[in-house]
Amino acid sequence: MMKKLIIGLFALSVNLLPNMVMAASGSVPLMEANNDISDQPSLQRGAKLFMNYCLGCHQMQYQRYERTFRDIGIPTEVGQEQLIFDGSKVGSHIKNAIGKEDAAKWFGAAPPDLTNVARVRGSDWIYTYLKSFYKDESRPFGVNNTLFPSVGMPHVLQELQGLPTAITEEVTVDGVTTVHITGTETDGTGEMSEGEYDDAVRDLTNFLEYVGEPTRLESEALGIKVIGFLIILFILAFMLKKEYWRDVH
Repeated sequence: MMKKLIIGLFALSVNLLPNMVMAASGSVPLMEANNDISDQPSLQRGAKLFMNYCLGCHQMQYQRYERTFRDIGIPTEVGQEQLIFDGSKVGSHIKNAIGKEDAAKWFGAAPPDLTNVARVRGSDWIYTYLKSFYKDESRPFGVNNTLFPSVGMPHVLQELQGLPTAITEEVTVDGVTTVHITGTETDGTGEMSEGEYDDAVRDLTNFLEYVGEPTRLESEALGIKVIGFLIILFILAFMLKKEYWRDVH
């Protein structure tokens, strides 16, 4: 009995961990990413964004280029030519050359590996985070983030979105007035329109969700087959049971 209780509590804690991590980020409501990891064109665009804008600082050291290209429908030679920029072999893990000590010195902390970020944070968190940067000249990189206040990361997608500014409102409670950020709006200097940027962030989030669980689609397809097999086996077993018990009755 005690063993079952311990196992149950452990399983519950594992399931609740992503929610606790997100709750620790603050009270900012999350936007819905509405991802579809079966959408290969979206995954391909997301991979291109990651390799061009994220890999300089963030690694995916538990994922290989070759596996990634195969899963999302990119020919190996195309991926080798257009998405590997440091001469790595196609069978290599997705790493960068930035040293942890240098990264910690430049950003305050070494940028985390992003292989499992979607499993830990959740896709909605990533999508909201990438849409929540705003201008803040008091910060080292001139930007802050409503979802992750005092973040040490620059707005790497700024050339695509432009430089957003914060939309604020004053709230007075018990005679004390505080300023709350209710949203952001871009300055229009980005290469993309607002809708195009939303789609780009969704593609990048979609790619990160795929990387967090590359075998998910295969597992789901196999699960359906297993359930179908069990249903057929149950029917056969039930019919066999009736046949055996017919002589008894």
